[in-house]
Amino acid sequence: MHPLLTIAVRAARRAGDLIVRNLDRGPNLDVSTKSRNDFVSEVDRAAEAEILAIIRKSYPHHGFLAEESGRSGPGDAECIWIVDPLDGTTNFLHGFPQFSVSIACEHQGRLEVAVVFDPLRSELFTATRGAGALLEGRRIRVTRRRTLDGALIGTGFPYRANVKYMKPYLGMLEVVMSAAAGVRRPGSAALDLAYVAAGRLDGFWEIGLSPWDTAAGTLLITEAGGMVGTLAGREYSQAGHIVAGTPKVYEALIEAIAPHLPAELAC
Repeated sequence: MHPLLTIAVRAARRAGDLIVRNLDRGPNLDVSTKSRNDFVSEVDRAAEAEILAIIRKSYPHHGFLAEESGRSGPGDAECIWIVDPLDGTTNFLHGFPQFSVSIACEHQGRLEVAVVFDPLRSELFTATRGAGALLEGRRIRVTRRRTLDGALIGTGFPYRANVKYMKPYLGMLEVVMSAAAGVRRPGSAALDLAYVAAGRLDGFWEIGLSPWDTAAGTLLITEAGGMVGTLAGREYSQAGHIVAGTPKVYEALIEAIAPHLPAELAC
């Protein structure tokens, strides 16, 4: 296993253990609001601290971009760890069993390793650039689905500042629902992207994500033979609006949502 991946797996499992131990404390946790319907709990912060401490012990000169603590470490660091300690906090706080730990490491701007860990199912999705994607050590690939017909598609609803795009999003949702076998919105984008890589979903799209939501999942998908881009089909740069899927479903999603894509989202 790649040395960076070994550390990422160790950190993700440790954070996952912490999250599961606190699952029954939901109503009693210290929770604050970052913005409307965007929450952070003491578990998010504790899991992030655990992850960063494990990585820093092995790589003290690396930098970090983490959801709760932001950027830290040397400003000129060539290696940056992109961390979401608990993707799906709202689900976690309600006891809804769909959340994950997401960790990726990029070297000079290029993603090298990725981990998405589902602590409830104890499922570990990993990827190393050029070496493929794995689920619990077994190679995974995107599906062979070629059209939206019969496809299962994941999505996320606009929230926070992106609520202003609800009307165009609903247009996208209507056309995808009409064409596909089904659309799912589980609530953890990192896990949704891992599911695309593993063939559990054929495609995915969402408006307004952050680097820690997508970094690990996008490497998983590309290493599993899939494609990732913006809503307009341009190169994705780990922030904003995303489309992912099998090569053909990716193209079909872009074509389907294009008539409902406002100019400000076509970037």
